[in-house]
Amino acid sequence: MADGTRIPDTLPLGAVTQFSDEVDVVVIGLGIAGGCAAVEAASNGARVLVLERAAAAGGTTALAGGHFYLGGGTAVQKATGHDDSAEEMERYITAVSSDPEPDKIHAYCVDSVEHFDWLEALGFQFERSYYPEKAVVQPETQGLMYTGNEKVWPFNTMAVPAPRGHKVPVPGDTGGAAMIVELLVKRLADLGVEVRYETGARQLVVDDGAVAGVAWHSPGSGDGVIRAQGVVIAAGGFVMNSDMVAENVPWLTEKPYVLGNTYDDGLGLRMGVSVGAELKHMDQAFCTAPVYPPAILLTGIAVNKNGDRFVAEDSYHSRTSSFVLEQPDSTAYLIVDEAHMKRPRMPLVPFVDGYETIAEAEQALGIPTGKLQASLDRYNENAARGEDPDFHKAPEYLAPQDKGPWAVFDMSLGKAMYAGFTLGGMATSVDGEVLDASGTAIPGLYAAGACAANIAQDSKGYASGTQLGEGSYFGRRAGRHAAARR
Repeated sequence: MADGTRIPDTLPLGAVTQFSDEVDVVVIGLGIAGGCAAVEAASNGARVLVLERAAAAGGTTALAGGHFYLGGGTAVQKATGHDDSAEEMERYITAVSSDPEPDKIHAYCVDSVEHFDWLEALGFQFERSYYPEKAVVQPETQGLMYTGNEKVWPFNTMAVPAPRGHKVPVPGDTGGAAMIVELLVKRLADLGVEVRYETGARQLVVDDGAVAGVAWHSPGSGDGVIRAQGVVIAAGGFVMNSDMVAENVPWLTEKPYVLGNTYDDGLGLRMGVSVGAELKHMDQAFCTAPVYPPAILLTGIAVNKNGDRFVAEDSYHSRTSSFVLEQPDSTAYLIVDEAHMKRPRMPLVPFVDGYETIAEAEQALGIPTGKLQASLDRYNENAARGEDPDFHKAPEYLAPQDKGPWAVFDMSLGKAMYAGFTLGGMATSVDGEVLDASGTAIPGLYAAGACAANIAQDSKGYASGTQLGEGSYFGRRAGRHAAARR
């Protein structure tokens, strides 16, 4: 067994001769899930101790742009004139989920407004403004935008579309969520919760089938064992563990850039497995190379190496990218005519060249003669009527591409700048209890954030804000439930 996939031994409670601490709840990891779990556990009267391997709080959350997927009629939605309901949000998330868990989806949607209010009560406010363009992240501090496939067929026929991507008021593509972590750290200090940095959990303590604590190691303080009634694992995913990635999502080792921090090494997952946790969606990863903005490029057509269209070009960027990866040799091109050509400001999908004729493009790209021309002719004919019977692209992105020359962008894996992270995690109940293969809760053990399998299940159904949204929400539920064990 590769060292990176080794399952840690458990530590029998009876073998422990001395405890460094005895508390109600231990939280492993201080990203957004761990922070929310710790705050909620302490707010419900539990004695809480937080262990963080790094020298500072944040984890992978600190890299995120700051989207929270929230809906059901939040203050931002109402202020910007966007009607939404928990029912429509629930229909949408259910529709895009590969393996929907109805109780979790229902709870997340019904509680979404309350969770929005709870987040703002940490000490900030989402800007009451809406960004109408199709983008990866709002360019400034706009509080709301569409961040999923709500307006994309067939989902727009299954639930009334509404924008649910709430962004914290920090400009830029990355680091926005760090503000929330700072507020959580402040709240923990106000609640008197101790956080031990540069201290990593290593083994779970077990007693008659239940988790009863955790063994830890710190370069500065040595080793110790904490006794606790509840242990919440919120230690991130496994994208930085090459052995686990090779075993579960081998294509992610080939060419994409990985998004994670040093401690996304899957240790939390392996600790869970040591006591019987079931893992779910381990073969799934978020992976994307956005072709937009500018949104005008989405009026073009995406074709594979055979010249065939394969996706609605107006899909959320990770959905489009997932379809690219399924094409022969993971090869695809975006074709746009001169009338709709605009260079991206930060091109993640490289410009190949411009061609005076489609025949020249076919020859240069190795597409069988006449195939790209046929796909383009069919698309142009339908687009001229405002239709797309093949992929149902929204009318606002339909436009004939018949004004040569034609630009080509390379969407292929290995050419475009793909980036990704793992989505697999421990099976959990709606309250974050870790489940075994039979669906039975393992007493005393909880998981949240990237350690847990909840709503973010694959790249095709993903929406920006899902990880921060579910990590914070289910982290809170795990903290409350763990506190109730005392």
